[in-house]
Parts: sequence; structure tokens; C-alpha cells
Amino acid sequence: MEELEEIALARSEDAHDILPLMVAFNEAEGIPWRPEAMIPALHRVLNDKDLGLILVARVGARRPLVGYSLATFGYDLEFAGRDAFVTEIFVEPGSRRRGLGRTLLESTVQHLRERSVNAVHLMVRPDNQRAIALYEGQGFNLSPRIMMTRELTPLTEDAVQQGVPSGSASRPR
Repeated sequence: MEELEEIALARSEDAHDILPLMVAFNEAEGIPWRPEAMIPALHRVLNDKDLGLILVARVGARRPLVGYSLATFGYDLEFAGRDAFVTEIFVEPGSRRRGLGRTLLESTVQHLRERSVNAVHLMVRPDNQRAIALYEGQGFNLSPRIMMTRELTPLTEDAVQQGVPSGSASRPR
């Protein structure tokens, strides 16, 4: 087994290598892959540190990425300031069960602490017992609330790049 080479903040030039992992994450989660909106959104997070952060994991020198995490920032009075949502954390199947997910999550939380984040949230499917055990082992607790989502407007590539919604385009489902 190769040793972990690095977990590092992603740079804009990592986008090409993150994309296959994003596709796999979305497929595993049953989230429709919408490259026309998601690729520009990835570039926006990579280039605007006020939105959040992406970490990437490599095993072995000069090897492809084997995992990534994405956390986006918010602000909540309940937590007296900045909070963050780990919206994606993914390790490719061939690199799982080696502690890489735990290391990636620990590193994500540390980077969020360094950015004065007061609370970190994430979602997990109720049937994903391995992930639940990992998250609980890292100090995450079940919230007494459930998350609900309402999409306000469909997104287009231009809207994502500009950071504004567009009500004139329809999002593929």
C-alpha cells in the first residue's frame, strides 16, 4: 500500500483532476451531474476563497487525486458567526478503508478552524453506517432538525460565473 503523499488546498489548476471525482461523488449520491452549472461553480470556489475551500488528496508522488472535500461558508447567529457546510467529501473506491476519509475530514475541519469557522455541518445518508461512524468519531452529532431544500431559480453557466441566479433558463433534471 502506498503512503499518503499529501492533503492540500486545491488550486485552480487542480480543477481538471477534481472533475472525475465530482462526477463519481454525484453518481454515488444520486445527484444529477449538470456540468453546465457544476463546472463553473467548481472554478468559482477555487478562485474565490470567501466562498469556501476544497482540499485534495494524493497517494504517492505525482499520482492522480484519490479524494477531495468541499466546504462552503455561511453565517449563523446560533453559532455566533461563520459556519461551514461540508457539501462533498469523496475518496475513490480503490483508496477507501485506509483512513484517508478520516484524514481528509480532519484536515478539512482544521482548515475551517483556521478561517474562524465556529461550527461545521454535513449531511449523510441514513443507510451509510460507515460514514456515520466516521463522522461521529470526529465529533459530529445528529441535529434535532432535518434539512430541507428549495431551489429558488434554475442556474446557467453564466449565472454561476457571475454569482447570480438566472430565472430564464431551465435546469436539466
